[in-house]
Amino acid sequence: MESNIFEGNLVKNAPLAERMRPRNLDEFLGQEKVVGKNSLLRRSITAGRLGSCIFYGPPGTGKTTLANIIANMLDANFVKMNAVSSGVADAKEVIANAKHNLELYGKKTYVLLDECHRWNKAQSDLLLEAIEKGIIVFIGSTTENPFVSMTRAIISRCKIFKFETLSREDIEKAVLRAKDDRERGFGELNIELSNEALEHFVLTSGGDVRSALTSFEIAVLSTKAVRGKIKIDLTVAKESTQGKPLSIDDDLHYDMLSAFCKSLRGSDANAALYWAHRLIASGCDPLIIARRLIAHASEDVGMANSNALQMAVAAMTALEKMGVPEGLIPLSHSIIYVSLCPKSNSVVVAMDKAKADVELTFNDAVPDHLKNTNYLHEKRAKYKYPHNYPGGYVEQQYLPSEIKDHVYYTPSNYGSEAKIAESTKKTDKKT
Repeated sequence: MESNIFEGNLVKNAPLAERMRPRNLDEFLGQEKVVGKNSLLRRSITAGRLGSCIFYGPPGTGKTTLANIIANMLDANFVKMNAVSSGVADAKEVIANAKHNLELYGKKTYVLLDECHRWNKAQSDLLLEAIEKGIIVFIGSTTENPFVSMTRAIISRCKIFKFETLSREDIEKAVLRAKDDRERGFGELNIELSNEALEHFVLTSGGDVRSALTSFEIAVLSTKAVRGKIKIDLTVAKESTQGKPLSIDDDLHYDMLSAFCKSLRGSDANAALYWAHRLIASGCDPLIIARRLIAHASEDVGMANSNALQMAVAAMTALEKMGVPEGLIPLSHSIIYVSLCPKSNSVVVAMDKAKADVELTFNDAVPDHLKNTNYLHEKRAKYKYPHNYPGGYVEQQYLPSEIKDHVYYTPSNYGSEAKIAESTKKTDKKT
């Protein structure tokens, strides 16, 4: 009886986010692709045939909650471990108990390992044998991409389910559910929650339902009731929350960097500016943005407007000299400039063709008339000094004989490069 009382006190005094944790699939919010009515995971749970799996995705998206729901639905032993605090000895004990329960009672043991990417190879190999023999059913939970952070042996024996950031509607539903729930939430209180305050809780959560519920709980508990009513307006909501969480993991970092680069290439200055400053706000070094900008000034603008390269280099120099925040102004200036320039990838195409010939050309001997010799030999080799000819140009062979007719650079008809294309046509006609 006493244990039940103490357990009740623990539940009563637990944080709101913990108390409101969904107890079944009907209460579970979001992740339709993972646990929708016709999803593989839901079918496996319903059939009682769920095998080892790994849940990965951002914090507060329901990974641990779903693991708890699964354990309750399947009437199995459920052991929760954390890869940071648990070692080989803990794993051995869990596996031994699981084997005992399976042999004596025929009852499976589900092992939830939080932050599973933190386990080293020796720890992972210990689990691997238990998974293969069916002693345990492994459910890993991680915010990191398991394909990168975990051993291949474990990955090959698990189904991988990716969790997405919850939608605005899901976060809003969770807050309202907590407000009205009489058993676990604040349903016994007379709370007036304005639409603006609710929107603020949703926006600042960053898709993390735990964050939204924590902010809502602070707002409720720190606001005095007036005539029996707790009024939570936008001002109270702002005072009860921190700014929008902007930290990102490695996968999202590279996804956003890719979005920045593709926005530059796609001539969308607005999107390029947004992704650049979103990355910087999350802690990305602005010089990384500047370096990518320089690369794309040649890769995507190139000869169509060679000033783009100068602008990008100048922006990086200004950023290095001025620092943040002032240096972000010339960086933004250059991002807009590069985005709006006419585009040509002729430089990259030419470079790749030249590199390919470097690898594939069997005999790339330097033509005699181009060799580094004395002036008299140059005359005998019939080297034509371009400045002795009209316009400083004369037709002669410069490439190795084996590839003398290969063309790498073909100017486009965009921006300044159109003039180069026109002058090249005139030169071709002369020759």
